[in-house]
Amino acid sequence: MAAHPGAVAPRLWAVIGATGTGKTALSLDLAEELAARGRPAEIVNADAMQLYRGMDIGTAKLPAAERRGIPHHLFDVLDVTDEAAVARYQEAARAAITEVQGRGADAILVGGSGLYVSSVLFDFRFPPRDENVRAALEAELEAVGPGALFARLQTADPATAGRVDPRNGRRIVRALEVLAQGADTHGAALPAEPLRWQEHTRILGVQLPREDLVPRLDQRVAQMWRDGLLDEVVTLRAQGLERGATASRAIGYAQALAQLAGTTTEAEAIAETQALTRRYARRQVSWFRRYRDVTWVTPGTPAATLIESDR
Repeated sequence: MAAHPGAVAPRLWAVIGATGTGKTALSLDLAEELAARGRPAEIVNADAMQLYRGMDIGTAKLPAAERRGIPHHLFDVLDVTDEAAVARYQEAARAAITEVQGRGADAILVGGSGLYVSSVLFDFRFPPRDENVRAALEAELEAVGPGALFARLQTADPATAGRVDPRNGRRIVRALEVLAQGADTHGAALPAEPLRWQEHTRILGVQLPREDLVPRLDQRVAQMWRDGLLDEVVTLRAQGLERGATASRAIGYAQALAQLAGTTTEAEAIAETQALTRRYARRQVSWFRRYRDVTWVTPGTPAATLIESDR
């Protein structure tokens, strides 16, 4: 692996935190500050929904023209009909980071999808897959709904059932698929004693007090509708959004689809998206609070001070 001038080994940085806290801005500032010090840096996406082409407004994806010339990886790599899978993402993200560091650059992992971030940073090993078992479970899910399958999961693995939304058929099916193979479910939880994937890793967490974050999130959602989220969803629907097992359920996109279908009003769609976004942010905060050795900062913290402390 190539090294920076002065024999400084390429580092992995992770910029984490709840949605709307300013992770993107910090990642860009950090990359520019590192480059100014002779340490080139590239950004790797860890937001599950920003993997999708065309899902821009509703995911607050940074336009290519605003990326300050910094190389970005794993944005716009899936069609909306593709199913996102964290195990495949882990492989792709680690490969991207390895390539970046092989060029002598620091890699900056940025995003708020907790399991996706953790799959890269820590020694996550995912249970095996069985396409036939999953197909049978998905057919059963279609026939009887998630309730019956969730009841089965509660009996077979109460601990995992306690961490799964009873309405999330995809997660229930995955847990039952793993159990059917005689394996333990990982429960989408951090390992009790997580081991770092790379030794030279620095985790930066961006945070805001809840009383400041909530209005910021509510305003952001309302702005997405003003910026044309509904038109974006019309385009994506023509590309098969409603067939996408993952993309169609994304916060904001599911509500926009309901508005287009006439089953909800715009005001109701916005209000529901705001409520779900607030709930998602709470889950993100809880997830990342379990990380050790995080440097927590507020939006606007100068990147230079974070690099100065990285010695």
